[in-house]
Amino acid sequence: MNPSVLGLLCLAGMLVMIALRCPVALAMALTGLVGFGLIVAFEPAFALLEAGPFETLSNYSFSPIPMFLLMGVLASHARMSQELFTAARSLFGGWRGGMAIAAVSACGTFSAISGSSVATAASMSRVALPEMRKHGYADSLATGTLAAGGTLGIIIPPSIALLLYALITEQSVGEMFIAGLIPGLLGLGLYCATIALLVYRYPHLARAGTATHWRQKLADMKGFLPFMLVFALIIGGIYSGLFTPTEAAAIGAFITLLIALLRGMRWQGLVAAVSETLALSAMIFFMIVGAEIFGYFLSVSRISFYLVDLVNQLNLPPYAVLFAVLLLFILLGCVMDSIAMLLLTVPVVMPLILSAGFDPVWFGIVAVITVELGLMTPPVGMNVFVIKSVSPEVPIGQIYKGVFPFVLSDLLRLLLLIAFPVLALGLL
Repeated sequence: MNPSVLGLLCLAGMLVMIALRCPVALAMALTGLVGFGLIVAFEPAFALLEAGPFETLSNYSFSPIPMFLLMGVLASHARMSQELFTAARSLFGGWRGGMAIAAVSACGTFSAISGSSVATAASMSRVALPEMRKHGYADSLATGTLAAGGTLGIIIPPSIALLLYALITEQSVGEMFIAGLIPGLLGLGLYCATIALLVYRYPHLARAGTATHWRQKLADMKGFLPFMLVFALIIGGIYSGLFTPTEAAAIGAFITLLIALLRGMRWQGLVAAVSETLALSAMIFFMIVGAEIFGYFLSVSRISFYLVDLVNQLNLPPYAVLFAVLLLFILLGCVMDSIAMLLLTVPVVMPLILSAGFDPVWFGIVAVITVELGLMTPPVGMNVFVIKSVSPEVPIGQIYKGVFPFVLSDLLRLLLLIAFPVLALGLL
């Protein structure tokens, strides 16, 4: 049988396994093992299974992942998110809907030292959601704001998703982080504008808070300082070439640890933070190992080359290829975890994108923002379920209703990035 046809059958079998709730990492590893064995031979396939995980996990390039995760976990356990939200509320709380804008701003700032959208949503919702509900905000606006604000963690550097994309596609991690800066800030600005439009059109969703004196605002600004310090060290150091992304991750984790200790973190809290980081790292590395084995199978099956030849025969224009890939990302993002989806799909579609003439760094930003939509959209919407776990009394339909305007905001950002690639590439 033709290797490409056999590869497509194996790929269909993997999708069936995922639909039957098999862990994505295991589904990729099994598909890669069986597919490689059927196309080449099972003896080298088992040899690959023996050596592949060790080679992958001992790869120095993956070492920033646990460091970036540790930064976010330490910040969460040290209750830095509480002071961050207080500072943002002091700045914007006097406006109608100002507390929601403060929550989104706090999410964007928290993302500066947390590479995880789920961690951002979980940390900020515990602090901001009770306050917004106590001050009369509609459940849909309060929960939708936090579910959307949490997604900023996937694009504002340092981002685990951008890091993995860079490693999968052999792009510069530093360039990916710099390219994500303006789109991340654009998303933050569009979310704030969305809130302002919502409360202007539907005043019952929120009410004005108590304005604070400018002296109080300046005093509360100290809540931003730890995040800005770590962010400046990481991005400034990488951009200037002072240190590598791996060194930046280690320095950022060390500075965050010092801040946490100065804020009163004790041994028990440190152990809990490290344990949580190890659990998250193990989950991600399991998916990386599965994706690595799956990648060997893709190489011998030549599925990617088959798809490129098929597209060339159809004479599809480049943007038709791009929109088809993004539609696939949106559909898969509704039912799959964002990191798992990137690891699964990027190796398959990257040859198509390159053959269509698109810049790989720009496409990485567009792809991650598209994946970001999956964190808010049904039936999965990982961030929606995080918010639901914090506030179980709010119907999940209300959360999805609140998220919908922010989905439209993200679609607008996506169109702007496609129309104006300089938004992602201008700082490079």
